[in-house]
Amino acid sequence: MKKIEKKDIDQKVFDLYDAYAHNKMDRKEFIEKLSLYAVGGLTISSLLSFVLPNYENTIQVAAESQELHTETIEYESPKGGGTIKAQLSRPKGATGKLPGIVVVHENRGLNPHIADVARRGALAGFITIAPDALSPLGGYPGNDDDGRAMQRKRDRNEMLEDFIAAFEYLRNHKECTGHVGVVGFCFGGWISNMMAVKLKDLKAAVPFYGSQPPLELVPDINAPLLLHYAELDERVNAGWPAYEKALNQYDKEYIAYIYQNTNHGFHNDSTPRYDEAAAKLAWSRTIEFFKEELA
Repeated sequence: MKKIEKKDIDQKVFDLYDAYAHNKMDRKEFIEKLSLYAVGGLTISSLLSFVLPNYENTIQVAAESQELHTETIEYESPKGGGTIKAQLSRPKGATGKLPGIVVVHENRGLNPHIADVARRGALAGFITIAPDALSPLGGYPGNDDDGRAMQRKRDRNEMLEDFIAAFEYLRNHKECTGHVGVVGFCFGGWISNMMAVKLKDLKAAVPFYGSQPPLELVPDINAPLLLHYAELDERVNAGWPAYEKALNQYDKEYIAYIYQNTNHGFHNDSTPRYDEAAAKLAWSRTIEFFKEELA
């Protein structure tokens, strides 16, 4: 059977996956609608295999990397979910304290991809913390479908408090300089925007295709923003013009990029929404931004 390539797939398939991944339809409806595109040698099973995440073969920095010290820690989130588990990573052999990054997952808990992204940040010279907002429910369950279902059971404002508590934990860590930023993806992008609103000591926020904060809260934004958007992401982009206007109105410090011909989730290399060129460019910009703002 011919290997499926991204160019072979109708854009509407990616739109369907986006709706499914953001709880706009259940798995049964997703498969039923996906069947309309099982033509020309494509089967439902091959389409599913293509669009669903492949964590096993896409990890860039292994949890056992000899270049990092990576461990699972627990911290307290009294205004959120209580005891929260997180991955804490930093480069081995670092001399002196390091700037910190809170890495915020999507709407399905701390899956292998986001844990990998946090280790990439550590490899770039930071101490990173990647919390699992599903900790109060037992943690990421090993698959995204169940992870999404579990995350829907939690209040998103309480989860925001969990990541704020992670910021405080990292800021006060003995190996951290106290200069801490946040990067988040999808749901984590919204969290990143909101942390910029809530935290006066946050040094930088990098939302990837994240929903915008309420416009009335824009005056409260304290941190410089680096905003990454995907051109084809109509759902999230609908809020960008008003957000941009408010950021300009209140003279907030921000840089925004819209990556051409990319889908929501373009940085996630475990799914076919991944765009290698855009992802590498966005990540290099993110690391340089953090190096500058957290210095």
